[in-house]
Amino acid sequence: MGFLRHLFVAFILFFILLPFLWMAYAAFLPKEAVYSGELFRHLGFSLENLRALRGEGFWERLLFSLGLSGGVVALQLLTALLAAYALRAGLGLLPFYLVLMAVPAELLLVPLYGILKGLGLLETVWALVLPFAASPFIVYLVYQAMRGVPEELLEAARLDGAGHRVLLFRILFPLVRPTLVAAGVLAFAAHWNLVLYPRVVVSDPRLWTVQTWLTDLQRKYPTDWGLLSAAALLSVLPLALLYLLFERRVVATFEEGLKG
Repeated sequence: MGFLRHLFVAFILFFILLPFLWMAYAAFLPKEAVYSGELFRHLGFSLENLRALRGEGFWERLLFSLGLSGGVVALQLLTALLAAYALRAGLGLLPFYLVLMAVPAELLLVPLYGILKGLGLLETVWALVLPFAASPFIVYLVYQAMRGVPEELLEAARLDGAGHRVLLFRILFPLVRPTLVAAGVLAFAAHWNLVLYPRVVVSDPRLWTVQTWLTDLQRKYPTDWGLLSAAALLSVLPLALLYLLFERRVVATFEEGLKG
């Protein structure tokens, strides 16, 4: 039974990974193999598709997205740390955060567009950053981690004269740092994968994220599967590396959240 169970899991895993394996395979196929339709008869390895991406501006979009998503992650972790501390200290807004988590992001697109237009922030990098400076989900994750810190520890620090700054940055911050790492990975993935929102608030190609750029590339070359696969493969790579590096921390954070 154990062998059959492992065989079944391997079978399911293969079908889950099949699109990704195909994408990796097609990314390095010579163009003549793709256009001839004989994808398996003329096997070969070519970097032609990767070189073609440079001419399309892929690397500039990739670096721009890395900086943009990294900045958003830093803002979200800072605001989450402050908000979670306020919630733990007794601020009665936890139901408000839970309601915000249940609101689909698409419903906020129109009001956000109106606010950004009124502030004159459309077609600027701030339109891609400021609306994501705080995340209710990240706040809740950090709050759950702070709840696990014994109150006696904080009381002892207060008796020694510690104020809010010391309690937050010298006591709570080191204890919830693993959760902050996992929250940062999730925040990065969420912002990295945005497609509709960046397309709506900016039309300047210099401000396109890599995902927005990918949709434009697909319109320009709808049948160039090698080029599209190479672009998709490289755009997924930062997320894959992050998850591989911090997989255990992300899984442990969710397990602790469910227990809490």
